[in-house]
Amino acid sequence: MRHLLIGTAVALAAIQHLAAQTALTVLPVQGSVHLIAGAGANIAVQVGSKGTLLVDTPPAALVPQVMAEIRRLSPNPIRYIVNTSVDPAHVGGNAALSTPAGGRGTGGAPFGFVGVGRPSIVAQENVLNRMANPPAGQPATPGATIPTTTYYLPSMDFSSNGEAIILYHQPGISDSDSIVLFRRSDVIATGDVFTPDRYPAIKLDQGGSVAGLIAALNKVLELAVPEAFSEGGTKIIPGHGRISEETDVAEYRDMIVIIRDRINDLIKKGRTLDQIKTERPSRDYDAEYGASREAADRFVETIHRSLTQRPGGGRS
Repeated sequence: MRHLLIGTAVALAAIQHLAAQTALTVLPVQGSVHLIAGAGANIAVQVGSKGTLLVDTPPAALVPQVMAEIRRLSPNPIRYIVNTSVDPAHVGGNAALSTPAGGRGTGGAPFGFVGVGRPSIVAQENVLNRMANPPAGQPATPGATIPTTTYYLPSMDFSSNGEAIILYHQPGISDSDSIVLFRRSDVIATGDVFTPDRYPAIKLDQGGSVAGLIAALNKVLELAVPEAFSEGGTKIIPGHGRISEETDVAEYRDMIVIIRDRINDLIKKGRTLDQIKTERPSRDYDAEYGASREAADRFVETIHRSLTQRPGGGRS
């Protein structure tokens, strides 16, 4: 019991330290959409007279700070939460933002519950499937955290504050990725299929692939419209990193394609994975994307596995 109490105290202290050390940044993006950065994954916030929509949620420990910033943008209740993937960095605050037990806002009102029912948590159905059916030995996700509205077709649309919100299922990092288009505001929230300051973390064990990631980035480029000379126009909120434009996504896509092609060429020449790592096919991009030698090797290995293995582990 003594060890349990000590462990709990350490965990609480760590949570309090995280909250105390986190500085959030709130930026207007375009139209009715804002960005909250600094809480882990980027959070897109659409505000309006009918309520607030969030794309992704922060860790539960940071929900009070994030809610304080949301309340500065709008006093209206949270109506929708869209999860772009099942990654904990994107769903960690679902429960705290959508259940009375999750936390209290100004005057004791539950977060997201000011005068209305529970927010609808929207995601591609693989998010629900993975939360409800975790790997052996892992607990199921609490019901308050899982999506309440899912879609299985290539896209889903609904209206929020008079604006069309369109979700596109674009499996890339995993099989549960969604890209979110705010049509009137001309903003796209990509989730982790686009992270301009780092290499993508493709999760092969969750249905991700380099081919799927490239297809997802091509979809973003298909939806984005530049204003002039490939600048301005559609604003793009990545899963992590700075607000971007179409040219940033194109450069990121091209980087992945070039590294993939280099690795594929070396595979065709009979090189082993260790030999391919030694040749460093990502070397001219590593500094730009802040990758250490170890991180670059992991990225190369992931692409190699994606090119040479089927989901069941056999060679393609």
